[in-house]
Amino acid sequence: MFVATSIRRELLCAIVVVSVGTLAPPAVHAQGFISPSIGYNFGGNAGCRTATDCRDKNWNWGGSIGALGSVVGFEAELTYEGDFTGDRPDQRTTVTTGMANFLVAPKITIVQPYGLLGIGLIRTDVENMVVNVSEAKNQIGWTIGGGLIIYLQKHVGVKGDIRYYHAFDTLDLLGFDLARGNHLDFGRAGLGMVFKF
Repeated sequence: MFVATSIRRELLCAIVVVSVGTLAPPAVHAQGFISPSIGYNFGGNAGCRTATDCRDKNWNWGGSIGALGSVVGFEAELTYEGDFTGDRPDQRTTVTTGMANFLVAPKITIVQPYGLLGIGLIRTDVENMVVNVSEAKNQIGWTIGGGLIIYLQKHVGVKGDIRYYHAFDTLDLLGFDLARGNHLDFGRAGLGMVFKF
């Protein structure tokens, strides 16, 4: 009696395990990553007119952390530009962006091209060097872009991308019309590393 009950219990457990394994959706194999980068801003309201025509590249730094699968991914990205409008004697402008981005990134052997779309915060700080006053403004903005990752080994790669940032609101700080009567916008060309874990 005890043996029969024990066999039925084990059989029932085996049926449940097989059923759950069969009916459960396949696991998504996404890997976490961290990606430091350097770059420079261009176009729009940045000090550089275009990505290729820029005498004084004011390098910025940034990084992202997220998860990346074989087709899609997500990242939280942060960048900082210390001299956004270039070297000017009357003012210093810094721009910090924090974005949450959705990525479409199909992996093809050691190469992984990607496109991204995101939304987040753009913080602009302006310091008037003549009267020594400063003002800052936070704006909601969006970003779109794309790039390419080339894996040097399974968990380490190099990447290059171009991103475009655009604020929803107009920007006027300390009497400086930073967005020239329009919304703050600019591009960013960046190079970095990708470390998967």
